[in-house]
Amino acid sequence: MKKKVISIMLSAVMAAALLAGCGSSSSTTTTDTSSSETETAAEETASEETTEAAAEAASEAGEEAASDAVAASGDATGKTFAIVVKSAGNPYNEKEIEGFQAVIEAAGGTCVVKEPEAATADAQVSAIQSLISQGVDSISIAANDENALQSALQEAMDAGIQVSCFDSKVNASSRATFVNQAGTQEIGQTLMDAVYDITGGSGQWAILSATSQATNQNAWIDAMKSIAASDEKYADLELVEVAYGDDEPQKSTDQTQALLSNYPDLKVICAPTTVGIAAAAKVLQDQGSSVKLTGLGLPSEMAEYIGDDDAHSCPYMYLWNPIDLGQLAAYTSIALVNGDITGTAGDSFTAGDMGDYTVVEADDGGTEIILGAPFRFDSSNIDEWKDIY
Repeated sequence: MKKKVISIMLSAVMAAALLAGCGSSSSTTTTDTSSSETETAAEETASEETTEAAAEAASEAGEEAASDAVAASGDATGKTFAIVVKSAGNPYNEKEIEGFQAVIEAAGGTCVVKEPEAATADAQVSAIQSLISQGVDSISIAANDENALQSALQEAMDAGIQVSCFDSKVNASSRATFVNQAGTQEIGQTLMDAVYDITGGSGQWAILSATSQATNQNAWIDAMKSIAASDEKYADLELVEVAYGDDEPQKSTDQTQALLSNYPDLKVICAPTTVGIAAAAKVLQDQGSSVKLTGLGLPSEMAEYIGDDDAHSCPYMYLWNPIDLGQLAAYTSIALVNGDITGTAGDSFTAGDMGDYTVVEADDGGTEIILGAPFRFDSSNIDEWKDIY
């Protein structure tokens, strides 16, 4: 884990150095926080914190490691790589962008960032159409809807653009491959076991999800339901409701309060969304509720709520590193554009100092690249991670 932290810091530092010190570099970033076709150029500068991080990272890993990391990222010179996240203002999405952008710019490419104002398929379709008009070389997208983007993404592929998805997939016909944060069944099993543990194996529990169309959320929820139905171990657990906060803090807050009001015997809420878990944690802790929480959250947002006692609402939670996920999506995009992989099962490539990855078959008939297993955050390690992401 320490090696990954150092890698993250080095990648961010190298991206900032390229932008601040190389005025003639082809590496640029364009960010769009609307669904219009207008792109706003964002000139990046290295902050004081980034400079301090550079000193610490260089001291620990050395200048040679930094040089190796740049060399390992592949050649993206003269190419344009787009990342489309679910919506603007989502801290998890911002960390994914950070990782993606660092890799692309370290490799000499141009990074275009699209952050739709709303977490809807329509907003992402507008972003895709804008990118087609710009003639980007690749699009990597975290889908708000599995099927609604197919027409736009097919148009992009017909135009010669390499299309992949990450975090939340599009259907198999709309992508070369899917950069998956962890296996669907693995996440479902991990969360189901957390619910079992925290409830003591019996009682009512609820799910607070993102949008009802979010493909990753729905896949994890379906896996949890399937696991619970197929194993007598979970027979005494009652799932009372799947609520949707639409990845909006206020709506997630309202949905949490409604769950508490509607189910006085509720024991646990599982929120497989970083926005939802943060909103629910605050509600439960502020109200001194006996209802406990688990799910997928950002350490920086959840640190004050993590603890295995009555004073904290969340005993433990899980996540992967969204910066790593963004980095892997970028390495995948570069490999696709350079022809190192096509997205066919069995293809393999090196993702910088993240190591070697292989394209495997996915449950939906397409292919995927799996980042790794979920990581548990609890009172023993939350302080270590809360300042990282």
